[in-house]
Amino acid sequence: MPGQNNSTVSEFILIGFSNFPHQLIPVFFFLFLLMYLFTLLGNLLVMATIWSQHSLHTPIYLFLCALSISEILYTFAIIPHMLADLLSTRHAIALMACASQMFFSFTFGFTHSFLLTVMGYDRYVAICHPLHYNVLMGPRGCAFLVAWSWAGGSVMGMVVTTAIFNLTFCGPNEVHHFFCHVPPLVKLACGDNVSVVAKGVGLVCIAALLGCCLLILLSYAFIVAAILKIPSAKGRHKAFSTCASHLIVVIVHYGFASVIYLKPKGPHSLEGDTLMGTTYTVLTPFLSPIIFSLRNKELKNALKKTFLSKLLPPGS
Repeated sequence: MPGQNNSTVSEFILIGFSNFPHQLIPVFFFLFLLMYLFTLLGNLLVMATIWSQHSLHTPIYLFLCALSISEILYTFAIIPHMLADLLSTRHAIALMACASQMFFSFTFGFTHSFLLTVMGYDRYVAICHPLHYNVLMGPRGCAFLVAWSWAGGSVMGMVVTTAIFNLTFCGPNEVHHFFCHVPPLVKLACGDNVSVVAKGVGLVCIAALLGCCLLILLSYAFIVAAILKIPSAKGRHKAFSTCASHLIVVIVHYGFASVIYLKPKGPHSLEGDTLMGTTYTVLTPFLSPIIFSLRNKELKNALKKTFLSKLLPPGS
């Protein structure tokens, strides 16, 4: 974690929801609580199903299990504190707690992006090089890819957090967001190196995300080319159906991320920033297990077999 700096600020006040009407706060709390609980339940069900069904012990589902773990940890770094703030009258977070939240949110957020990239590579190998799949995506290779995804996420979290919290925060200490996010914190920093650090952090993050996005696009360019060579329509549909859930999650993930991080700079309301921030931190993890469960036939059948068959009476 970052070392000591010369900041006079010992805590920050998160005012992301302060400008909303008081009557809406309970609505936000129950909505976000239900979505968070569903996110946890959905990802835990996916993980339990994958581990209980031996037929799902294949690379793509092991990657999906790692993805579920990263989503659970990402939401745990942000949402519980956000829910507590919604019920609190003083939305304070200590300096080191703020640094920890930033570190874990960036670590698990980038781990999520790296795992989506790895899953795109898995689909590329499965469709474009099926005869070499068992060699290229063996247990050791899969473990290597997952380990590097987690290591890459940790490095990104450390780099961003160290750079931001080595800045000096002289006051004021009101963060115009509902968690410790880089842009509103940079606005509170003082010193000659603030703009340099902000540009450096922005370039590193954008380069990593664009790199992941380009690799996924490249994988799917080869996948589409290979699918178009399949003579039968049934064969093309079957090949594409194995990629559908991953592709939808990628579109949702990068679609919401681009809205948040690549929106034009200019005058905008605090309420607008807050609501757009919740789409990426609350809505995207909420949708991910739903998409994989509904769009993946093997996983959907395994979920029915593992859990629904135990809940429903025989013959129903």
